Amino acid sequence: MAKIRILVVDDHAIMRDGIRALLSLHDDVEIVGEASEGKEAVDKAAELSPDVVMMDIAMAGMDGLEATRRITKKNPKIKVLVLTQHDNKEYILSAIKAGAAGYVPKRALGSELVSAIRSVNSGDSFLYPSAAAALINDYRHQSGEEPFDRLTAREREILKLIAEGMTGREIAELLFISVKTVQGHRTKIMEKLDLHNRTELIKYAVRKGLVSVDS
Repeated sequence: MAKIRILVVDDHAIMRDGIRALLSLHDDVEIVGEASEGKEAVDKAAELSPDVVMMDIAMAGMDGLEATRRITKKNPKIKVLVLTQHDNKEYILSAIKAGAAGYVPKRALGSELVSAIRSVNSGDSFLYPSAAAALINDYRHQSGEEPFDRLTAREREILKLIAEGMTGREIAELLFISVKTVQGHRTKIMEKLDLHNRTELIKYAVRKGLVSVDS
């Protein structure tokens, strides 16, 4: 079985060494070259014709996005897998528009990175879960979805109880769950509604009609 030939592009030598050490544990992949900046990556890709290019974004000189555009335009068969510390929708969308077949943050596990390599090499696309979530949330925002609709029934119940003035311990005792579970629900509610404190939660609940002003 032919190995997946990989070109690693990152401006930090220690990062390249770490990737090399990681991939050496897998028999179906091999690193055929390295580059420390975009122009070198473009030249190495033309010279080596790797199956997959693991591409950092932020580099001196030509950045990873421009390098990705040039590589995929010149040889569409080469799959570019972006591996970066950036994990927001602007970078994700830019990478996809540039021609990247996959997007993985550097905090990912080694097993997840190898899975991404195999996926893009087989012709599939790969988005790390947090990257996919960022795009989905952006789409929902643009499509006008009401954030309240994203709350589960339990989250709506807890939001109402918080707005009624109950403490986390009181809610836990009422619902027969732990205080820690209540705190976890509260954190998720605040994330989904983009609220940051108890006062904002109460005001939101009042606006939604979950509680009356006199509650």
